[in-house]
Amino acid sequence: MTRPMDRSAAVPPAAGPRLLHVDNLRTALTLLVVLHHAAIAYSNIPRWYYVETAADPSGVLLDVLLLLNQAFFMGTFFLVSGLFVPGSHDRKGTGRFLKERLLRLGVPLLVWLLLLRPLVTFGAYTEARDAAARQGAELPYWQYYLHSFTPGPMWFVEVLLVFSALYVLWRHLAAGKEGHASGTAPAPLPAPGRAPGAVAIAGFTLGLALVTYLWRIVMPMGDPLPVLDLPTPAYLPQYAALFAVGLVAARRGWLEGLSRRTGRTGAAAAAVAAVGIVLLAVGSAGGTAFMGHGTWQSLAMAVCESTLAVGIGLGLLVLFRERLGHQGRRLRFLSTHAYAVYLVHPVVLVALGHALSGVQAPAVAKFALLAVLAVPLCWALAFAVRALPGARRVL
Repeated sequence: MTRPMDRSAAVPPAAGPRLLHVDNLRTALTLLVVLHHAAIAYSNIPRWYYVETAADPSGVLLDVLLLLNQAFFMGTFFLVSGLFVPGSHDRKGTGRFLKERLLRLGVPLLVWLLLLRPLVTFGAYTEARDAAARQGAELPYWQYYLHSFTPGPMWFVEVLLVFSALYVLWRHLAAGKEGHASGTAPAPLPAPGRAPGAVAIAGFTLGLALVTYLWRIVMPMGDPLPVLDLPTPAYLPQYAALFAVGLVAARRGWLEGLSRRTGRTGAAAAAVAAVGIVLLAVGSAGGTAFMGHGTWQSLAMAVCESTLAVGIGLGLLVLFRERLGHQGRRLRFLSTHAYAVYLVHPVVLVALGHALSGVQAPAVAKFALLAVLAVPLCWALAFAVRALPGARRVL
């Protein structure tokens, strides 16, 4: 006699209800990405495709804004991204999941590298070419492109692609140990919906701080990662840890289990940590002791940054769940086009930066002007890009 087929294993899990508050949070983080890069243009941190180094004290305010934002916003992005990975893998299986990851992450990365990056680096290339000509040398664009290569803002999708592949590998290894076929959903984990308590959250935060501190002995803040040339490799422990938290939170239903008190406590802890970050940076008086190399300042910075990242992540998840768990026409439009905004926003910022180059104003004022103009233009350009044939399959 043949054995009856287990249909529960054959039928892929149905998609759950869309997490509108997480979509809205992802949109807000995309907005922070745009504002972050707009601030770099007029700060004292010249790491953007168009820069006007601040000539007045207000540039220090932008430096502080960048330091605080950098401490949490991309880590929260990885947390949010991790929330969607287990369910997507369960529904699609390994093959389809990886194909979609390559399509949704790999294709935009190639578009950036082959089309958009040459656009945003044209001004810098012209200056480099003219400087080479004054010394009697030639600088063809291909040579400049290779020597100045970085993935730019698309480092995020590059790392996310690697994290996704590692997740698939882990699923296969776990399935092999348990004797399951690859691509099937794992057994439910205990206590669904119960979020971690205060002791677990504090322990995770301190553990993350310690790993970050040790990592920065060899990879201090400000140093690029060889080969991949990531702009912020000093934060890789945070990115990996929060992505992993997103994976586990999705499986155990932690989002709904987070209490309002946890959100408020997290936000309060983040506020205190933000003050600590500012004091460490200001107290350095232009020094770099807090950036790494095993100093006590580096340990203090790692603790403050980890507390800020975890605390504000908790606060934002609860805030958006309680207050922004819906989408009208406007929020749906912003959410739908957020990924395309992430891809195209450097083009808008660099073009506007050149257009505003003749405006004489304090650094903060120019940042505000650039932001007011850039944000709606980014979404308008994203709308136009997604209207292209086939673009919606990717973006």
